[in-house]
Amino acid sequence: MSTQTPPRYPFAWTPPMQVPEALRHVHNSSAMEVTLPSGDVATLVTRYKDVRALFADKRLSRNIARPDCARISADNDLFMDPEIDPDPPKHTQVRSLVTKAFTARRIEALRPYVQRVADELLDEMAAGPRPVELNEALAFPLPIMVICKLLGVPAEDRDQFREYVDGFLSVTKLPPEEVGQCRQNLWKYLGDLIDAKREQPGDDLVSELIRVRDEEDNRLNDHELHFWCQGLLIAGYVTTASQIGTGTAVLLHHPELVREIQADWSLVPSTVEELLRTQIMGSSVGTMRYAVEDIPLSDGSVIKKGTSVLLSEEGANMDPEVFDKPFELDIRRQENHHMTFGAGIHYCVGAALARMELQVATESLLRRFPDIRLAAPAEELPRALGGFMEGFTEIPVEW
Repeated sequence: MSTQTPPRYPFAWTPPMQVPEALRHVHNSSAMEVTLPSGDVATLVTRYKDVRALFADKRLSRNIARPDCARISADNDLFMDPEIDPDPPKHTQVRSLVTKAFTARRIEALRPYVQRVADELLDEMAAGPRPVELNEALAFPLPIMVICKLLGVPAEDRDQFREYVDGFLSVTKLPPEEVGQCRQNLWKYLGDLIDAKREQPGDDLVSELIRVRDEEDNRLNDHELHFWCQGLLIAGYVTTASQIGTGTAVLLHHPELVREIQADWSLVPSTVEELLRTQIMGSSVGTMRYAVEDIPLSDGSVIKKGTSVLLSEEGANMDPEVFDKPFELDIRRQENHHMTFGAGIHYCVGAALARMELQVATESLLRRFPDIRLAAPAEELPRALGGFMEGFTEIPVEW
């Protein structure tokens, strides 16, 4: 048995614009042990075939609030809630209520609003001093304002809950007492919002979930209502915001690709998919699972019952057995069935909304500012450290 400590995970983005070196070698086997920020050890599944199959495998439980399950963070109970059953059939039942709000038809109906918000933000950007910090000018405000509209959250509260969410998603960034205070504040904020919506319902998702809770009591209890509102608020903007900012930075690092898009705007959707495939802004710590049975993998190895498991979306997305030249950015890539939104019963319910926002943001920015470029060397852009997201924290641009 090897006595070596498994490599640390998430893998380091050094240099910042290139795929982590460790990721280039993970496909030698179906799985490998990694050391999490908490110091605990988990098994990272790396190949596309296995990752895709395991997203739908009931032998992997999402209930990680178990005493022998690896912790992601030593200071934060990320994705743990002993009062929530994240496995079927309960999870499937509650999820069906939420997915109704994210149908393709409803998302497309939101496109004019998203476009209007993007145009207003770009107007402000054009009128202000240069260089502009892209995260604060566009990447974060756009998805925050969209999710606020969808959920019925007052837009003026965005700075407040953004601070709470930042603490909520801390892995090693904040001390445990600050994490605890942010989690407490976020829970209270949502409780107050639910109370307000119960008194004055609106045409929004939180009001609809409250209606289901109050009129169909067996489908959603109070804690589940609170939990899902929290999850939608967090997932609805953090990941999209990080992807808009960091994906755009990567694109601007390749001005030849920008010119290619500006010569053919039909390339925007495939560009968005390719930037999602590279998963430049995050890792797979959010995919933590627990094996409730032995599970064989494609290379003949076996995940033993009681193992803590991460499904490496970035590993699957870079699998040379599935993607030609996987470490190259190809905005014309076809059949780009990446794993960034997961798969199976846990496929991201907000995927269509995220895609639409990313397309609007990318095309609007490049049309409005044809000569836009990074205002700092790409190698010097700082990455977020110690948080759930690992995107660039500052992206100065000029034109």
